[in-house]
Formats: sequence, structure tokens, C-alpha cells
Amino acid sequence: MLAHDLRLAVVRLSRRLRAQRVDTSVTLTHLAAMSTLHLHGPMTPGELAAHEKVQPPSMTRVVCALEERGLVARTPHPTDGRQVIVSLTPAAVDLLAEEVRMREAWLSTQLAALTPAERETLRAASEVIGRLVGQ
Repeated sequence: MLAHDLRLAVVRLSRRLRAQRVDTSVTLTHLAAMSTLHLHGPMTPGELAAHEKVQPPSMTRVVCALEERGLVARTPHPTDGRQVIVSLTPAAVDLLAEEVRMREAWLSTQLAALTPAERETLRAASEVIGRLVGQ
């Protein structure tokens, strides 16, 4: 019962947060790749694929699409001429910041409607959920 209730609550919250998206033409897969680059810094497409747990050819398609939109740049690898390094452009950093701002604004409004005890319960639960997913 707990597993079902928790899964359902997480799915519903995720859907509500996705509804706050700024640029819906950028897919969630693209946002995830950009978020990984923002968090971990520039890396090869293969490293990015490993972080995102997808096959390298799939990530190559993502990188190509992001590059076409001006959201990532590819530069030669400093030591391996067969590789490239993928990094975010300033436009991607701005887009990610706006995505976070919009989602957190919505969530902050929802949290403000809760009692202090309910907010504290969620604070504790978020720590447990973080451990559950390995963060």
C-alpha cells in the first residue's frame, strides 16, 4: 500500500511540475541531458549517455538536436582527436534557470498553503526519498 501510494503521489507531482514548463518544444530527455551537463560540467557524448543511462547512439541524436537549437556546443577533445566535448551554451543555462524558477515558484505556492507541521513532514520525507533514489 505504501509503495503504491508513494508511486502515485510522485507521478502526480511530477506531472504537475512538468505542466509548469517554459519551453515545451525542448523534450524532457533534452532537459535531462542539459541538467546533467549543468550539474557535472562538459563531457563526451559517451559520458553523457552513461549518466543518462541511454545508449550512445541515442545520446548522439539528443546532442545533435540540442546543438541545432543552439543549446550545446561541441569542441574537440583536448587529448583524443576521435572525441568531442559537449558543453552548455549560455542560452541553455538561461533556459534551465527559467525552468527551475517556474517550477519552484509553483511548488513554493503550493507549500505555502500547508501547515508548518505538514511542511516539516515533507522536508523529512524529501530526505528519505533522496536516500531511496540514491542521491
